[in-house]
Amino acid sequence: MKEDGVESVLINPNIATVQTSKGLADKVYFLPITASYVEQVIKSERPDGVLLTFGGQTALNCGVELERAGVWAKYGVRVLGTPIESIVRSEDRRMFAEVVASVGERVAPSAAVYSVEEALEAAERIGYPVLARAAYALGGLGSGFADTAQELARLATSAFAHSNQLIIDKSLKGWKEVEYEVVRDAYDNCITVCNMENLDPLGIHTGESLVVAPSQTLTNREYNLLRSTALSIIRRLGVVGECNIQYALNPTSEEYYIIEVNARLSRSSALASKATGYPLAYVAAKLALGKSLPDLTNSVTTSTTACFEPSLDYCVVKVPRWDLSKFNRVSTKIGSSMKSVGEVMGIGRNFEEALQKALRMVDESLYGFDPYNCEADEEELQQPTDKRMLVLAAALKEGWDVDKLYELTKIDKWFLYKMKNITNMYEHLENHCDEDVSESVLLSAKQLGFSDKQIAKAVKCTELAIRALREKHGILPIVKQVDTVSAEWPAATNYLYLTYSGKDHDLAFPPGATVVIGSGVYRIGSSVEFDWCAVQCLRKLRKMGHRTVMVNYNPETVSTDYDMCDRLYFDEISFEVVMNIYNLENPKGVILSMGGQLPNNIALDLHRQKARILGTSPESIDGAENRFKFSRMLDRIGISQPQWKELTNLKSAQAFCEEVGFPCLVRPSYVLSGAAMNVAHSHQDLETYLNQAAAVSKEHPVVISKFILEAKEIDVDAVASDGELICMAVSEHVENAGVHSGDATLVTPPQDLNSETLAKITSICAAIARALEVNGPFNMQLIAKDNHLKVIETNLRVSRSFPFVSKTLDFDFVACATQIIVGEKVAPVNVLRGCGRVGVKVPQFSFSRLAGADVMLGVEMASTGEVACFGENRYEAYLKAMISTGFVIPQRSILLSIGSYKV
Repeated sequence: MKEDGVESVLINPNIATVQTSKGLADKVYFLPITASYVEQVIKSERPDGVLLTFGGQTALNCGVELERAGVWAKYGVRVLGTPIESIVRSEDRRMFAEVVASVGERVAPSAAVYSVEEALEAAERIGYPVLARAAYALGGLGSGFADTAQELARLATSAFAHSNQLIIDKSLKGWKEVEYEVVRDAYDNCITVCNMENLDPLGIHTGESLVVAPSQTLTNREYNLLRSTALSIIRRLGVVGECNIQYALNPTSEEYYIIEVNARLSRSSALASKATGYPLAYVAAKLALGKSLPDLTNSVTTSTTACFEPSLDYCVVKVPRWDLSKFNRVSTKIGSSMKSVGEVMGIGRNFEEALQKALRMVDESLYGFDPYNCEADEEELQQPTDKRMLVLAAALKEGWDVDKLYELTKIDKWFLYKMKNITNMYEHLENHCDEDVSESVLLSAKQLGFSDKQIAKAVKCTELAIRALREKHGILPIVKQVDTVSAEWPAATNYLYLTYSGKDHDLAFPPGATVVIGSGVYRIGSSVEFDWCAVQCLRKLRKMGHRTVMVNYNPETVSTDYDMCDRLYFDEISFEVVMNIYNLENPKGVILSMGGQLPNNIALDLHRQKARILGTSPESIDGAENRFKFSRMLDRIGISQPQWKELTNLKSAQAFCEEVGFPCLVRPSYVLSGAAMNVAHSHQDLETYLNQAAAVSKEHPVVISKFILEAKEIDVDAVASDGELICMAVSEHVENAGVHSGDATLVTPPQDLNSETLAKITSICAAIARALEVNGPFNMQLIAKDNHLKVIETNLRVSRSFPFVSKTLDFDFVACATQIIVGEKVAPVNVLRGCGRVGVKVPQFSFSRLAGADVMLGVEMASTGEVACFGENRYEAYLKAMISTGFVIPQRSILLSIGSYKV
């Protein structure tokens, strides 16, 4: 919008996102997206127009509510892009069915109902099994399949908690699910940008499914049939901008139904943008402002127009990330309601390569399509869980027949045969030892997406030995561009990936850039907060005249927008891949501290191979991450900490707990969001938790420390230069210590800490920075009880609260850290007391999607997001933030207080 000279106002309470950064919009309101708050902003700002289709379902629902209340008309505000009427017609199932019928197409037999009784009547008419889903809901919330009236009654009762309208659809379980992303301008130019095929059949929400682009199993006739239908329906709806249309396609005939149209940008839009390189949100914004598709330039070729349909000479595979293991008693089964917390996208020259990359991206502990991670299980294939792909790998390795696997999973046989290629290669490799792996076998394995570590495991040697063997044979990765035009036109794109299927690089490698490593997949503990840090780092580097290279693989993030950096490698964050990129680019150095835990975990491996790490040294990172080394350092410099002991065996651990008294905290090293961290209240707890911790952190020590009850927790975010403290922010936890900082309510500037306590915190922070020789960002957690401060841990990287303190205190901690990392001198700054406002950060939980989850909070993180709002005091800020999470203030209720009040 700025490009077109349009003044913009943004309403969004998500403090961790890039879009709420200073400078992106002319004004940002950190307010709940509710009708009353949005109307207040409209009344104050008097805008000419409003965009509703860029903020997901929350923004759409709010926009529709304000339209019905006459607010847009009252203040003379035009709804830009897709009209409200079109949005309503796409969301209301009855109206949508009429639109579809008007162009000679059909939706699956369905009915919109408003009560449980109506739902049961509709299901009898349609015939069981049925799919029940709440209207105007995101991510399939409140949906599920019912085979009987009893199941439907239970589902409907639950769904009506989320919406007043329920859709009863004929079940098409087992059919293929296909999706087209469509762009249309106000002059009726209309194109399909990307078609995607769910690897999983219908019945599994598209956000829970593996998705492949472009589609691999459609015939040319099927592809064009669905494409033509998409254009007809989107034109009839009158969409202006971007939308997607989803189909159910019969796998044994050309019969199909239209499932739905999302007349807005969605999760799929972000995936399609990254899969094709076509900037959907950018183009949609231009179209909403009245531009036409032929008038816009294709940013990849810089010579053709945006009125073209991308063609791909590569394959992408999206894999969701689940964190269901964090929740006891939650079913691991996946279905029509979304449970995943993030997703990754692997790019390869073939399906096998893209799939294996994506599986490693989704969990760095996975080797790829690994047949040894799970056991083959017929029930788990028929009733899919979050481990379905790995169960499938085990079944193929054990020789299960592809026809049988198709009957169990309804995954197209084309995909199953491709997966079988991978397990066949495992068998081939296992017949070799490291000395006799031939050049041709090694090359074939790399072309099928095998990592060095994966090959090493199969032939029983080390990753470095396979790397050396590869280099000896000259088997090195090739860098390819994502060019959207299959090389039919010269491409100017800096959007890159590595592959072993090719001979020549698509571009040259001038040395001297600065590489920034991103944060990888969104998971519980690592989300948009680290994306903000990486993007702010890139921006600062570019302002300072540095050429920048970003390595990341998350299709949802701004850091993987190719206009954010000089070169984007959309690839794995592993020692192997980062080292390959390092050898190709020969950069000034690599910045690891902006991407959270994942880059920190490969710091020592890169350092041992002589890679130049910018900022805090990998030895210092190890000194903070290794619980034993860190605790010993605190003792050495005289800083108080809870009593601790390194685990040597269960007997000595039990003796220590007896000595200091339960409860005790079990803390593994090199983990994020408190993974496998637990409070043991008994010897039995201790034994269970030690086994979990050892499984999560095999190579690193576990420390047991005394768990201090009824203490206050304090978070410190800071930046140091060569060990000298430059700036710091202090945030108080509202909850007592024992609730993970990611799940806690944070307040900054601190409201209850006196000057003496703040001075003590500053002194401790400065001492730790000196001892670890910190050169860049770091985060520290302390607990306070009876006027005594004790340090819990220190992370030598940015933390989730860096965006929160930067935006609340109006000081960019990441920009400051970036200057220091690249060697600039920065004078100390005191921002502790802020700029006259109080910020409160409140976590967002997804318990409503996780039936059976224990909603009690603890030392392992459970929240999947966060919001923050400002106020003149903490109460005002807290109330706004709570409303932003969807919390409805009860008008009449009873407060049940369990336990006593303690100050």
